[in-house]
Amino acid sequence: MKKSLLLFALLFITPFSFAQDYPHILPLKERAQVIDDLLKDKIETVLPELMERTGIDMWIVVSREYNEDPVIETLLPATWHAARRRTILVMHHLGNGKVETLAVARYDVGEMFKRAWDPESQPDQWERLKEIIEERDPETIGINISKIWGHADGLVVTDHEEMKKALGKKYANRLVSAEKLAVGWLETRTPKEMDIYPQIVRIAHEIIAEGFSDRVIQPGVTTTDDVVWWYREKIEALKLDTWFHPSVSIQRADPESFDHLRTFDSRPDGNVILPGDLLHVDFGIKYLRLNTDTQQHAYVLRPGENDVPEYLRKAFENGNKVQDIFTDNFKEGRTGNEVLAMSLKEAREVGLKPSIYTHPIGYHGHAAGTTLGMWDQQDGVPGDGDYTLHLNTAYSIELNAATYIEEWGKEIRIMLEEDAFFDSTGVWYIDGRQRDIMMIPRIPAKQ
Repeated sequence: MKKSLLLFALLFITPFSFAQDYPHILPLKERAQVIDDLLKDKIETVLPELMERTGIDMWIVVSREYNEDPVIETLLPATWHAARRRTILVMHHLGNGKVETLAVARYDVGEMFKRAWDPESQPDQWERLKEIIEERDPETIGINISKIWGHADGLVVTDHEEMKKALGKKYANRLVSAEKLAVGWLETRTPKEMDIYPQIVRIAHEIIAEGFSDRVIQPGVTTTDDVVWWYREKIEALKLDTWFHPSVSIQRADPESFDHLRTFDSRPDGNVILPGDLLHVDFGIKYLRLNTDTQQHAYVLRPGENDVPEYLRKAFENGNKVQDIFTDNFKEGRTGNEVLAMSLKEAREVGLKPSIYTHPIGYHGHAAGTTLGMWDQQDGVPGDGDYTLHLNTAYSIELNAATYIEEWGKEIRIMLEEDAFFDSTGVWYIDGRQRDIMMIPRIPAKQ
C-alpha cells in the first residue's frame, strides 16, 4: 500500500519537477494587453466587412450577468470575466469600412465600447436603446437568435420580449436573425490572430509530447487516468486553461473491438499502460482566447524493440492519407456536407476505411462555422453542415482511419485531430501534424 502511494505521489510531482522547454507563455498582464489589442484590430478590420456581407445595419448583443451570450464573451475586454448587470452592446455599420460601437451600460465596456447610457438622465435602459436606434434609423437590426448554432442563439427569451416591447412595432419589425454575422465574427481569424496561433498550438503539442513520455509514464504502473490528471495538473502549472477534460485510451492486442462511445465517453479509469500498447490522447488548451484540439498517438516499446512495429506505422500512414484527401477538398463556397461526401468517396475508392467528424475551432473548442461530419452522422449534418466554407477560418481536422491488424487479429482506428487554417492557399496545419507515432521511451535515431 505504501509503495503504491509513493508511486502515485511521484507521478504527480512530475509537472513541476522536470524542466520542459516550452514556448514562451506570457504573464497574465501581458496576455490581457494582447487580447485587447486583438479585439480592437478585429472590430476595426473584420467587423465592417462582415456586416456588409450579411446585410446587417446594426447588431445588438445583450447579456445579463452569469447568463452570457457566447458572442459577448468574445467582445468583452480581457479584465471582464462576465457581463455586468444587463450589458447591451451596439454595433452600427456606418459604411466606408467603419463601425460605430456603443455600450448601453453603466460603464465603458473596455476601450472599444464607450458608455452611451446615463441612468441619471434616462433611468430606463431599454428606452435608451430605443433612442439610439431611432437616432440612427437602421433598416436591419440583427439579434442573436438561431435554430442552427447555439453560439448565435444567445439572446434569452426575457430580453428578446422586453426589447421588442420597448422598441415598438416600427423597429421590432426590423429585427432579424444575426446568425450569419455572429458565425462570421466567431469563425473568422485575423492575420494578427494567426501570428500567435501557431505558438498556442505548439504549446499544446509540447504538453502532449511530455505526457506521452517516460517522464510521466512507467509501464506496468501508470494508468490512463493517471496521465489524464497529469495533463490537467500541467495545464494548471503553466497557468493555462482547458475547455474539456482530456482523455487517454488504449488499443492493444486483445479481443476488445473499437467503439466510439467507449472511446469518447465511457473509458475505464484504471487501465494500466503496458508495453505493446498503442496510446491515444484527446487534449486541448485555451490561451489568449484561442483554443486547441489535438488527438495523437504513442506506442509503448516492448523489451528489445527500438521502433514502432511496421504494421502500426502503416495503419498510421492510412490516417495521414485520409487527412490529405479530406483537406484537398476544401474549397471556398463548398458546404461541409459536400466536402464530407466527396472525401469519404475518394478515400474508400483507394481502399481506405475513413470516418470524418471535423469542426471549426477558435474562440470556442467546438466552434461556430461549417461542420464537416460527425462520428454518428457520416451522411451529412443538417444545418451547420450545409453552411459554406469561408476563407480565413480554422478547423480541427478530426477523423479516423480503420485498419485490420493481422498481428492483433482485429481492426484498430488511428484517430487523428490537428488544428489547421483555411485560406486562399488551401489548408495548412497551424503547427504541423503528427506524421509518426511517438515512442515511449524515445529512442534516438541511429547515427
